[in-house]
This record gives sequence, structure tokens and C-alpha cells, in this order.
Amino acid sequence: MKKLNQEFKHRRLFTRLFGPDVYAVGGFVRDRLRGIPSAEVDLLVQGHPLNDIIKKLKPVGKVDLVGRSFGVIKFTIDGHTYDVALPRKDEPKDQILNQQRGHKDFIIRADPYLPLEKDLERRDFCCNSLALRLTDGTLIDPFGGADDIKKRIIRMTNPQAFPDDPLRVLRAARFASVLEFTIDQEIYLAAKEIDLKGLSVERVNEELFKILLLSGRPSYGLRELHKLNVLKQLFPELYRCTLSIQDSVFHPEKDEFGHHTVWAHILLAVDQAKIISDLAGFKTTKKLTLLLATLFHDTGKPGTADWEYKRDRLVITNNGHDLLSEKIARKVLTRQKIFSWNGCNLRNLVPMLIRHHHRASELWLNRKVVTKRAYNRLAAEVKGEIELLIYLDAADRAGRRTRLISKLDRQAIWLLKKFEELKINKETIKPLIMGRDLLKLGVEPGPEMGKILKKLYRWQLDNRFETRAQGIKLARKLLWRSDK
Repeated sequence: MKKLNQEFKHRRLFTRLFGPDVYAVGGFVRDRLRGIPSAEVDLLVQGHPLNDIIKKLKPVGKVDLVGRSFGVIKFTIDGHTYDVALPRKDEPKDQILNQQRGHKDFIIRADPYLPLEKDLERRDFCCNSLALRLTDGTLIDPFGGADDIKKRIIRMTNPQAFPDDPLRVLRAARFASVLEFTIDQEIYLAAKEIDLKGLSVERVNEELFKILLLSGRPSYGLRELHKLNVLKQLFPELYRCTLSIQDSVFHPEKDEFGHHTVWAHILLAVDQAKIISDLAGFKTTKKLTLLLATLFHDTGKPGTADWEYKRDRLVITNNGHDLLSEKIARKVLTRQKIFSWNGCNLRNLVPMLIRHHHRASELWLNRKVVTKRAYNRLAAEVKGEIELLIYLDAADRAGRRTRLISKLDRQAIWLLKKFEELKINKETIKPLIMGRDLLKLGVEPGPEMGKILKKLYRWQLDNRFETRAQGIKLARKLLWRSDK
């Protein structure tokens, strides 16, 4: 029997309570075999009824019974939470005719006396069907998961049961992307026959977000989603991009088979956006915003593609694709029920960035003639999210290169410095004159007040005034003229 280092912070507590009947399972064991420390430890306790487990854990920490009906409890000690489970097996529910199978269309039966191998058999992939006995570090590996980890491959643990949970198709893409493993050919064959449309959008979003946020190169997982038939079923807007070609001169990037598709550009741009977000030190929420905007920024290209003869040749153009991409992104986010995430309004912010994703480049191209007014107006149109817009523009540009970038290009650096030099940011674009100011000048609330406020804000962005006092003075003049 192979032995592994089984140590983690509270191991001795669990072995004292449950002796040789407690195991670490799943990702913790997989990561130990990969030589990577794992902060999360899922535990399995065999031979002890759930009530006995609860009784032993309550005196030493906090027990949350939210998953009790599935044979799982959450146990928190010293601020660290563990999932503690009984051995379980899955039994598919009887399907109603023509009903699509979802992620939870099976019955989970917990049994403290179920053989450990039966519990490991219910898990999705061999590299996750592992257990580590905490008393002595013995590895339990009935399905060859350790060898798969060595070979860096994702294989089905139980091919007969794999289709019972359609979410496993997306999990295959996510694990392959995050772990940088290859997917066994049998999974592609199985995925062809699996209907994914019964999956909840929340679980689909979770897997997509993990691919974007946890992968070194998100394109790896996105490419797998295409190969596993996920794009075609769940994200037709992205699937259409795989079938739409781009002008090979302006977009020299291509896939491994030489196709200059919009999809090839998106994949590279997303990878570049991931690097840029790391360079910028973005926290998770801002990083996800940039990655989602990059993922959907060109989804309007298939619907706007046209041939145009110019520069002595036929050129593929996509006039208006930014506006159509914005519309498509709003539709996708609504369908996927993506509204707010960690306090960030993705539903508004992502489409807004997509709509204006070429505007930063326009400022750069016309930098010798544009005035502060143009910078102010763009900042106002993106609600002050200048940094995100510049980085989306940079990722889009870098999506035409063959190599991953290691630093921001000259254009992005110049634009960031220019907005800083002009002191244009979220705070400076806030309206200086509010309705309460006009009330003091005798303006009654209503449509007319709204029109005056809009005009004053335009003047503010046009640099006709820079302080509240100057704005009130202009407001007085405006009202005086209207009275005459």
C-alpha cells in the first residue's frame, strides 16, 4: 500500500475521535499526489452513524446540519470548516418522458457501513476517486487515480454512471483546465450523447467562473467546453463565433488547424486578459468582470460580418459589432441569471465595457487633437471604470498576437497615465450640481429640473466649470436667460 503525508491542522483531532475510520477524500488527496498543498480537506467517516458523528464533534466545534439529509455535515473549528460525510451512493431518479436530466436528478443514499470503494465509485473522475486514511497515511486507490495523476489525464470513474450527472461534462473541462490535464477520448464520446439543457444556470455559471478564475490559461478550459459540446448546447452565442472567420491580415491569430475564427481571437484575448488582471493586481471580482467582458466582447461579429472592397482587396468587416456584442452580452447574462456577484453589478458593468471597448483606442489614435472633453465624456459613459476599459482594450489588442504578453503595451500605459494626468476618475466625473442646488435657486422638481441638470452636467464634462461654485454661477446665468 502506498503511503502519503496525511498531516493537516486538525488531523489528530479527527483520528482521536474516529480512529482508523476517518479518511481524507477527493481533491486533498489528489493535490497531495501532485505535491501541491491544499487548504480544503473533505472527510469521510466510515462505520459511525451520523448522529454519533454529530455527538462527538459538537463538544469541540460548531456543527452545521444543512446537508444532513445527504449524509454530510459542516464542522467548523478555529475558523476552518470541514465537510464531514458518510459513505454514499447515487441512484438515478426515474425520468419523466421528455424531461431533461439535471445535476440533482438522482437519489443520494448515505450508509455508514457502505464499503469505501462504493463511495469512491460514485465520484466523477479517477483522479478524484481517492481516499487517504488519516491514522497511517495509507492511500486507497481502487480506480488507478494515482497513475492518472502521474499521466495528467482525466478519466471517468464509472462510465455507466457518468451520464447520470450532466454537470460532469463541465467539470471535466474545468478540471482539465485548472489541473492542465488532458481529457480521455471516452469522455468526448460520452459527452456527445448527454443533454445539458436541464442543468441549473447557477451550476453552469459556477463551472465557467472557475475556468476563468482558477486556470493559468482559461482558453484551455474554454476550448474543452467547445470540444465537449457545451458551447453548442448552453452558449450558442460563443458557438457561432467558432464558425465565423475574421480578416486574416488584421487578425493573423489562428487556431491549431489554421482557421482565423472569431473564437481563436477570443481564446487568446481571454488568456491575455487573465495575465493583465494579474499584472494589475485585481481582486477576484474585478478580475471576473474583465474576463467576462473579454469572453463576450466580439460575440456580435458573426451577425455583422460583411465583405468590403478597400485597400485594393476584399476585407472582412464587422461594423457595429460592439453594439451588437453589448446586446448579446445582456441577453446571455439575463438568461444565465448573472446579475450581481460579490457586490459587483456584472449585469450592467460587463455589457457597458463591451459597448465601449474600442473607444480607448480611438483616444490613442487621435491623441494629438482630442481635448480633455473627450476623456471626460468617455469616463462618464463607462461610469468611471476607465482602468477596466483600458485593460479590455489591451487584451483585445493582445488577442492578435501569437505570444502571451509579459507587460502592458505602450498604448495602455500612455492611456492610464493620461487619465491620471488629467485627474479624471470616478470621483471627478460625479455631477457637481445636484437637484438640491437648483431647489435653492427656485427651480421646482420635475422634467424641467432634469433637463437643466443634464445640460449642466454636459457643461461640466466640457470643462466649462470645474467647481461647484462655478457650476452654481453658470446655473444662475442659465436660469436668468430662460426667464427673459
